[in-house]
Amino acid sequence: MLHFDCDYMAGAHPEVMRRLVETNLEETPGYGCDPYTAHARELIRRECQAPGAGIHFLVGGTQTNATVIDGLLRRHEGVLAAESAHINVHEAGAIEAAGHKVLTLPQYDGKVRAGDVERFIDTFYRDETWPHMVIPGMLYISHPTEFGTLYSLEELEELHAVCRRRSIPLYLDGARLAYALAADRATPSLPDIARLCDVFYIGGTKTGTLFGEAVVITRPELLPHFFTLVKQHGALLAKGRLAGIQFETLFTDRLYLRIARQAITTALKLKAAMLDKGYRLYIDSPTNQQFFVLPNREIDRLSRYATFELWGPRGEEETVVRFVTSWATEERHIDELIARL
Repeated sequence: MLHFDCDYMAGAHPEVMRRLVETNLEETPGYGCDPYTAHARELIRRECQAPGAGIHFLVGGTQTNATVIDGLLRRHEGVLAAESAHINVHEAGAIEAAGHKVLTLPQYDGKVRAGDVERFIDTFYRDETWPHMVIPGMLYISHPTEFGTLYSLEELEELHAVCRRRSIPLYLDGARLAYALAADRATPSLPDIARLCDVFYIGGTKTGTLFGEAVVITRPELLPHFFTLVKQHGALLAKGRLAGIQFETLFTDRLYLRIARQAITTALKLKAAMLDKGYRLYIDSPTNQQFFVLPNREIDRLSRYATFELWGPRGEEETVVRFVTSWATEERHIDELIARL
């Protein structure tokens, strides 16, 4: 079987695994107080051009979102996000479980618009009963979005400007950030993201690590006791160097971007082949997530050779499906799939 369900089906990139094995029997302080984690922090600060940023390594994406959002919001505040946002759809109510409401905005191919953010806040405060309601306390976006689409630099700057005018933090979910940075149409660089977002995270789980996400806090005053909050949320590793070593490896010799480019190359080859065979795109994604509308009979036939996701409920005659490549996807995997189309 060929596997295109998601981008974390393989274990770790061989170079990451090699470094973990090499350092396996070393004894270092816990909780990220080791030299490997310190070096990883410096490498990330350098790549982000953010020397004063706080860097924290958490276990996984859902824990990261829940911890950051809980830390940025006060008890009576909620988080603005697209209707299709991961925190609103596919995180099992993790944000609500911490006592915060997700306040939804219209989505446009997975993205939110600055004008909608401003209108939401304007409308909220024009209601004289607003003290009885959940206050919009921050904005959440993801890059890439749930549909594999990307924010342009101009769009990101507009969102940043609205958040500054309204005095709310801007938080970017970067679970697949490497695939955004490596895409052909990418315009915001890592330093751009660090400049325009108050907090964001660099995903490792979906980009070559066994586990782990790197939270970058460009305005540390917003999360003054984040370490403690990470521990409260069960997202702190006692053997913290295991995350530090993995990110140190990813950010050495630009490995993070090089392996992400492999996913983009194979995804675009798949897209071109699908279009050449007459399959229909659901959305035009430049990243490692590719969406197609397939007849159900074709889904059943392809499912004998490959695994992929139905994107939403199965339709009566046709259904949207998602194919995802990763750093571990090889061209031969794409060639084998193409032969079955």
